[in-house]
Amino acid sequence: MVREAAPSPRFVAYERVSTARQGRSGLGFEAQRKAIDDFAASRGADVIGRFTEVESGRRADRPELAKALDLARLTGATLIIAKLDRLSRNAAFLLTLRDSGARFLAVDMPEANDLTVGIMALVAQQEREAISRRTKEALAAAKARGVKLGNPNGAAALRRAGKGGVALRAAVAANADEHAAALAPVIAKLQAEGVTTLRGIADGLNGLGMLTRRGGRWQVSNVRNLLMRLGQPSEVGFSG
Repeated sequence: MVREAAPSPRFVAYERVSTARQGRSGLGFEAQRKAIDDFAASRGADVIGRFTEVESGRRADRPELAKALDLARLTGATLIIAKLDRLSRNAAFLLTLRDSGARFLAVDMPEANDLTVGIMALVAQQEREAISRRTKEALAAAKARGVKLGNPNGAAALRRAGKGGVALRAAVAANADEHAAALAPVIAKLQAEGVTTLRGIADGLNGLGMLTRRGGRWQVSNVRNLLMRLGQPSEVGFSG
């Protein structure tokens, strides 16, 4: 009896850039498309649909994403994106992805799953709210001292202003503390499972799809700083 060959995997591609200039130039799309197509080729998969979107990462409504998810659900295909880490600070995107019911895959983080995305969404939302709150507080304090904020977002003005710069640095530090606090349960779970070295924790965080505050992958130095912010020893018992 001859067994029928398993059908080829099917992907629905979703690509996004945040500015109209990137969209017109195609630069952002080209890199994402190449990553997706190369990955599909390596898996012997067919890309049955492709949806592209040009809009800010802050926008919650993503019509092209909705269409891509609908097609993936209707056909049983897997939604594929090039880079999940670039979208990790957008809670709306992550929650839509998690709650869609469609299978998804990120080329740069193929091990990501619903739990990973859910945690990333919570961290993203908390960080966004913290950044907004702290920045507003720093700007208000600088304005009260008579600092003229010519820059529309005030950031450059705060950096140029002596006391304003101090306020901004304090806000950045506070944001880092809140990001560390959001990751504290993840660190505690890893340690409870016997992962106690700096390298082990870094690998564990990367394996779970967790990102640093600046959206990068974890290194020993990042973990050391994170543990210090959490008030844990970063040398004794935690060597790499």
